[in-house]
Parts: sequence; structure tokens; C-alpha cells
Amino acid sequence: MSDRILIIEAPYYDEIAAGLRTGAEEGLAAAGCICETISVPGALEIPAVLRQALAARPAFDGYVLLGCVIRGETGHYDVVVNESSRGVMDLVTREGLAVGFGILTTENRDQAAVRADPARGNKGGEAARAALAVIAARRRFTS
Repeated sequence: MSDRILIIEAPYYDEIAAGLRTGAEEGLAAAGCICETISVPGALEIPAVLRQALAARPAFDGYVLLGCVIRGETGHYDVVVNESSRGVMDLVTREGLAVGFGILTTENRDQAAVRADPARGNKGGEAARAALAVIAARRRFTS
């Protein structure tokens, strides 16, 4: 049976999101997963949509979260980074979710481009592999 994976992406930086998504999709396809993708405006919206996705039937086996937050001149970066990751982690630990966290937090666009590129950093692929590893661990402990 193929794992059903929901990719939740925040394509605020289109070219960065495209690289992350490509890396994740390639990794999930290689594992034989069935994927759906939903886009949200930014990283702060990812936890809310993840929570809403929990009500989906049939439920997803895992989730890959993709986005990018680049430091700017104000404290907004810290709020977005801290609150989006806190919101995700609250759900992960409370609900026992299999999540691959691929929300980049970088100082500049160049750093993000390297990390998002499937041929270089491939953080989208890493997030996909992380979700699959947690799914495998969950099966081990529930079988």
C-alpha cells in the first residue's frame, strides 16, 4: 500500500519553493508515495492548514512542510520562524504526526537558493525522507 503524503507549501519565494517542491516530489515518487499539494500564503499559515488536514478522510500518512523565511530588517523574521515552528511542533507531538520539516530559515536569498536546489542542498528531499522515516518508525512501534 502506498503512503499518502500531503505537501503543504508556502511559495512566498516562488523559485525557492519550486526547488523545495521538486526535491520533495522526486523523493516521494521514488518511494512510491501518493502525494497531494496545497499552497498557503506563508510559513505562518502552515500550522493552521496542517491542523485542518488532520480532519481529512482518509487521513494522510505523513506531511511534508515546505517554505522559506529570509531574515529582513525587522523582527518579523523571528516571529514567523518561531511561531510557525512552534505551531508545527505542538501538533506533531500532540497528534503523533509524521512530518518532514522543510521550512528554510536563512540570512539571504543565496543561502536559500542553495538549500532549495535539488542538485545541491535538496532540503525538500531531506524533508520527504524525514517524513518517511517517521512513518516507518510509527509502523514499527504500532505493529
